[in-house]
Amino acid sequence: MSQKPTIRPAQAEDLPRMKEIAVQAWEPIYADYEARMGEELFSLLHPDGWKDEKASQVADHFQGWPEWCLVAEIDGQIAGFITFMLDTELKIGEIGNNAVDPDYQGRGIGAAQYAYVLELFRKQGMAYAMVGTGLDEAHAPARAAYEKVGFELMIPMGKYYRKL
Repeated sequence: MSQKPTIRPAQAEDLPRMKEIAVQAWEPIYADYEARMGEELFSLLHPDGWKDEKASQVADHFQGWPEWCLVAEIDGQIAGFITFMLDTELKIGEIGNNAVDPDYQGRGIGAAQYAYVLELFRKQGMAYAMVGTGLDEAHAPARAAYEKVGFELMIPMGKYYRKL
């Protein structure tokens, strides 16, 4: 039986580890994107490199809403993180960037993070929870994790590109 993670508010000193986990977790996703798009389009969309972009997304969220960033620890080590937003007008809580270090995946850490945030949403008066993810094969683990905690796909989306 794996150890249950401790979920706690993220601190500024956690940011380097959160960014590291984000880059590790999104590596297969961006590799799939590049394979699908080809190097030319991929480089056009990510001129400064996707790793810095992904790390900046996590850092920017923390800078703007540190209270909406959590980390999951196992034995004092950060194994995952989750960001979220609360729309108090619409009463919808939205899960944003979230990931588990690949070395810690398969231990229920993602599910624990989602359960924690969903309960937080309820306590904050949210009526719905939302999360977005890709429909490609590289996002299949994320979709499975979301479905495992009760999310349902309601609006499938796609992005189309065409070389001119």
